Amino acid sequence: MSASESFHAWWVSAESAELRDTTTDQLGEGDTLVRIEFSGINFKDGLALERRPGILKEYPMIPGIDLVGFIVESDLDLWQPGERVLLNGAGLGETRHGGLSQFARVNGADLISVPQQISNFRAAAIGTAGFTAMLSVLALEDAGLEPGAGPVLVTGAAGGVGSIAIALLAELGYEVVAASGRVDTASNYLRNLGADRIIPRSELSEPGRPLQKQEFAAVVDSVGSHTLVNALARLNYRGLATVCGLAQGPDLPGTVLPFILRGVHLIGINSVFTPRELRERAWQRLARDLNLDLLDSLTRSIPMADVGASGAAILRGELRGRTVVDVDA
Repeated sequence: MSASESFHAWWVSAESAELRDTTTDQLGEGDTLVRIEFSGINFKDGLALERRPGILKEYPMIPGIDLVGFIVESDLDLWQPGERVLLNGAGLGETRHGGLSQFARVNGADLISVPQQISNFRAAAIGTAGFTAMLSVLALEDAGLEPGAGPVLVTGAAGGVGSIAIALLAELGYEVVAASGRVDTASNYLRNLGADRIIPRSELSEPGRPLQKQEFAAVVDSVGSHTLVNALARLNYRGLATVCGLAQGPDLPGTVLPFILRGVHLIGINSVFTPRELRERAWQRLARDLNLDLLDSLTRSIPMADVGASGAAILRGELRGRTVVDVDA
């Protein structure tokens, strides 16, 4: 398309977030132009849309840390027009214009092909949340965790990362314990995902003893703060914890006792700067191990006009599962 043709994109400035007409010459630098079909709403997107500090590195910016679509043109031999591609992180919607738009100009080396088994809509439903969940599972496996080692705790269980982490772990044969602040309303939802047991978030969210009864072989945490500290205190000897979020807070108000007395391992998960080889490995495992029919059951679709309201809702903890944005609706 020509630089003068307009399309729709969300823009966040220091004063507001709004949907407005945009042209490709406003998309910044990049060697590859992508026609976006679907994006998503993640916790980071909610922070960006609400103009919370720490996500967007400059204004104005198109938010959206996910995109799925087709190659329009590329300076790289790696890509040909029409190929299906996706991008999670890599600065998208943080340091460069993101996926809540009908077009994006990106660095083609950051893109990967959408696995053949996965439709573009489902790839967007997986998004950064599912990608991060898979990175967490891979990290646990690489550290030696196997089914039968003991229960695996998933915090923030009804959120995007938590939901897909439960589905993946259950499919792989792990016993899964889900911690959620919505036990009454989310119990059936979490059990349908594969959770064997559900505990209230309040068991973990307040200050607790630095060492508690050993209960879990591992934890996938997207909450941080006291929740993570209490989870660490309940890990078995040489237990494993992956951490990828800060829904409760970025602080770690604990002690070194779980690490030096029980040999607990804490593994950080960063989806933004994941090397290409690991990105491809994670997406191939998602194509193999994620129940796509189950994914459909935890996914809803919204039009571009509803992005602002959904961004605010995810920060209030009101969105369950995954929210896909149809950028043409």
